[in-house]
Amino acid sequence: MTPAPRDYLSSLEPLGVKLGLDQIRGLVEGLGHPDLAFRSVIVAGTNGKGSVTAMVECALRAAGYRTGRYISPHLVRLEERFVVDGREVAPAEVDEAIVAVQAAAARLPLPPSFFEATTAVAFEVFRRRRVEIAVLEVGLGGRLDATNVVTPIGAIVTAIDFDHELYLGHSLEAIAAEKAGVIKAGRPVVLGRNAATVRAVVRSRAQSVGAPLIYAPDDVAVDVDLVDGRSIVTISTPTARYELVRLALRGRHQIDNAVTAVRFLEALSANREVRLEADAIRAGLERAQWPARLELRSWRGQDLVIDGAHNPAGARALVAYLHEAYGHPLPMVVGAMRDKAVDALVGTLSEAASRFVFTSVDSPRAASAVDLAKVAAEVAPHVPATAGGAPMAALTSVVDGPGPVVVAGSLYLCGEILAGIS
Repeated sequence: MTPAPRDYLSSLEPLGVKLGLDQIRGLVEGLGHPDLAFRSVIVAGTNGKGSVTAMVECALRAAGYRTGRYISPHLVRLEERFVVDGREVAPAEVDEAIVAVQAAAARLPLPPSFFEATTAVAFEVFRRRRVEIAVLEVGLGGRLDATNVVTPIGAIVTAIDFDHELYLGHSLEAIAAEKAGVIKAGRPVVLGRNAATVRAVVRSRAQSVGAPLIYAPDDVAVDVDLVDGRSIVTISTPTARYELVRLALRGRHQIDNAVTAVRFLEALSANREVRLEADAIRAGLERAQWPARLELRSWRGQDLVIDGAHNPAGARALVAYLHEAYGHPLPMVVGAMRDKAVDALVGTLSEAASRFVFTSVDSPRAASAVDLAKVAAEVAPHVPATAGGAPMAALTSVVDGPGPVVVAGSLYLCGEILAGIS
């Protein structure tokens, strides 16, 4: 008996991470190359890639293009991964595409991974919906990520930091080399603000394949005011000036993401790949939506700050925002994957924590709440810490104070909390 579409996808999850392009090439070939039915933009990086993906897609949509957006992971619903014209694709359409991918996968020598299959689903959905331009967020790395089967009209590499070292390497240079693998011959690439070592690796890759490289901060001036946790910026680039733009996404780190998105959109326009006016670029910055990135919610009368920070760099950005927006330590519900740099993550979060309540999400990769509390005792003994059970139980135990409760450490945790409070 053929399994139901969602059951088929679920059966692939235990296969875990499988880096390489052979499987996805076999899938798109079996599907008749849906990846060639639309133009694509690919976004790699450690932090900020999702935010930049959202800004770029929103700007292209504002310019009148029929857009697709593919992201991972989803927080609550599988459909979050597949967005056309700003709306999640209907479950029935996703299921139809899964059936097509399942048939193509049956002709492969080995089953695809969950991510390879969902990437092929995205391509099939976008073809069926007659998408003109799809913005694709890389899942892991870049060079061997399934999204990298496309030949994009341009690439973006956002901030690079330590994450997924088991797969990408244990130095910034090694990680940057994997991320830079999305750069294609003759196609423009925009690099977000990064350390000099990262810039050198990306520059070398761009030169080796003949890709024009723009370093986003070069020759850019930004004036900033912070109002209610959001940045109001005036961005002056070599070609345009964007006055008093109120960034939709919270936190000062989004300023660098906004500059990266602007420089990329300007590059596409200069290459005549797309028709983009300044108003569309502005709309991309002011209307972008990205859940669980400094998302403010309320539950049972308690304010919540829900953020998917899951590595030290993301935690630093969150801590900086909390210091600036609130100015005092806050209670935190924290869960993390055990294959992350948990000690550095917890140590960084402790700089803005009044207490920790640790939890464990429903994933075989999740660190236990007890183990996380032991880590906190070692790296942040000054912060009271308890193991609080399942995510909603942990949140309930701390919803009793005047200030907001922070939820952080894992996108999977954010997903469980968002589902629980909805």
